[in-house]
Amino acid sequence: MRVTWNGSLSFGLVSIPVGLAPATKPAARQSDVSFRLLHRECLTPIRQKRWCPKHDREVTPDELVKGWEVAKGQFVVVEEAELEALERHDDSRTIAIERFVPLADVDPVWMDRTYFLVPGAAPAQRRPYKLLLEAMEEAGVGAIGRFVRSGRESLCLVRTRGSGLVLETMYLVEDVYSQAEIDEAMAETEVKSNELDLARQIVQGLAAEFDPSELASEYRRDLRTLLEAKLAGEEITAPEPAEEPAPAVDLIEALKASVAAAKASSARPKKAAAKQSAPKRPARKAARK
Repeated sequence: MRVTWNGSLSFGLVSIPVGLAPATKPAARQSDVSFRLLHRECLTPIRQKRWCPKHDREVTPDELVKGWEVAKGQFVVVEEAELEALERHDDSRTIAIERFVPLADVDPVWMDRTYFLVPGAAPAQRRPYKLLLEAMEEAGVGAIGRFVRSGRESLCLVRTRGSGLVLETMYLVEDVYSQAEIDEAMAETEVKSNELDLARQIVQGLAAEFDPSELASEYRRDLRTLLEAKLAGEEITAPEPAEEPAPAVDLIEALKASVAAAKASSARPKKAAAKQSAPKRPARKAARK
């Protein structure tokens, strides 16, 4: 496991050696295939230039400065030295736990990136790690704290996951939009008991255990298939668009149809991974000779 930061988890007088290891891949929020912009005529990669439209020329890195736009065309210039002075020069390399909170109270909207907290190599270092893990798991709590990495302070939540601890970096309070508008709209909306009964049946009909292996992207699969086919010289034709069902006007009828569909879906036996992993290849024409 690739550790990108080493330090300690600290609360009270207890200090537990840990390392941070990314829990997700760098491109996890994107496709696993990256593209470059090419000139269609010669397929040469395009270079992005730093261009000043006023002087009509390319500028060099030493001519650049950061600016905060306070009004249209008006900027407050900030030098790199001024930004560096604001950075936290904390070399303690400590994740300082400030309090323990009920984990159920922490909405996932506050969480940004996930890291594994890797315990120390020595058995004596792993013992306090496991003590904290089991105590937190038993109490159902997470630990709110903060730490400094690359001069930047980050808020974090430490929680249990299986036989280990993970650290979630967190957004600041001003980074998350308010949902007051949604809450207000829902407060004025009422549903009937028979509608709620049908909605419950839909939920029950689609209920299943969480299976991480099902978190697969059809887009990624089809993109890989497309690229491999083009690499092999095969000509690709676009698949026929799927017909969208006509929207139901009556809510009760729509709920009844959804209940029937959910029951039919749960009645069908699940095929094993062979069917799930079988790639759905796009329609192809014969390769040109």
